[in-house]
Amino acid sequence: MAEKVAILGGTGALGYGLALRLGSVGVPVTIGSRDEARARAAAERAAASCPDGRFDGTRNEDAVAAAGTIVVLTVPFASQAATLRSIAPALREGQIVLDATVPLAPAVGGRPTHVLGVWHGSAAQQARALLPAHVGVVSGLHTISAADLERLDRALDQDTLVCGDDRAQKAAVIELLSLVPGLRAIDGGKLEASRIAESLTPLLIGLNIRNRTHTGIRITGLD
Repeated sequence: MAEKVAILGGTGALGYGLALRLGSVGVPVTIGSRDEARARAAAERAAASCPDGRFDGTRNEDAVAAAGTIVVLTVPFASQAATLRSIAPALREGQIVLDATVPLAPAVGGRPTHVLGVWHGSAAQQARALLPAHVGVVSGLHTISAADLERLDRALDQDTLVCGDDRAQKAAVIELLSLVPGLRAIDGGKLEASRIAESLTPLLIGLNIRNRTHTGIRITGLD
């Protein structure tokens, strides 16, 4: 049986879509939120959309405590630091936080067209600085469309770059994400490379706006 995965911010578009995709391939998912009622409602909605999946919803801290190895963070950048501080005491040695945070800056009209400068270098490096040393930090999912994830009737055909300083931690995250059909997770290098991966998000958002579609990336030349 697959280990349970906690998705913090699972009531949002990216987290909810990932919950559906993982649940559809037999991974038990706990949807976490600051608001337990919202988390439970999202879990019920996921179960209705994916009857074969196993979903539950609870507060972020309890979701972390119930999770196996991997905890996914899918909150907005404005909530990243506060969320990480709140869950830090609940994280166990050996757990890995997969951080999908992108420090998007809203442009005039509310369209995020660039990333904010982060003192640590990237949102993922900020996560590393905020979490205890015994907890792993890996980044990924920056270029995956939330709308594509939620559409279970559509096959994915995208890559995601997974960055981190520990090869075993990256391998665990890559193994999990690779369970999703059509999603190829690729080792993107050290955690500092997250700065580059995060900056791809506003580029893709711009493409989506101009072309009225949902774009992704593919890395060619790999086996």
